[in-house]
Amino acid sequence: MTQEPDAHPPVHNQETFVAWLKAMLERRGYAGIGSQRRFAKDSGLSQATLSRALQRSGTPNVQTLETLSQALRVPLPELLVRAGVIRQQDLDALRRVAPEPLTTEQAAAELGITSPDGVAAFDRTVRGLRATEPNQPDSTTTRPPQ
Repeated sequence: MTQEPDAHPPVHNQETFVAWLKAMLERRGYAGIGSQRRFAKDSGLSQATLSRALQRSGTPNVQTLETLSQALRVPLPELLVRAGVIRQQDLDALRRVAPEPLTTEQAAAELGITSPDGVAAFDRTVRGLRATEPNQPDSTTTRPPQ
């Protein structure tokens, strides 16, 4: 069964981004008194920057969105869509362009594996799996995401 494109894709704007961001902060354990200050400290954002993002004072800049992406463990492209910087259909169109293969380090980062030990273990696992595939050269790249 094929899935038809959504005739009315969700609208992502400042209001929906702020609601989503607040929900993500709560989901990550940043709820209650002092939670914004604690998240700002943990993420490396200034309290003023986080406060502006949570008070609908304009779309955060890309650097702030990248920091939020890392701190919340949400892929940056999803965050860009949620913030209304790029539309989902435009992102989907970009993904249809033949991408370069991912390195194991990039794949690990996309999966939220960021510690050096975790990345090394992920790399060993990928190399082991690739070794079981016929006619596969030992490489540090994976197939492009689908």
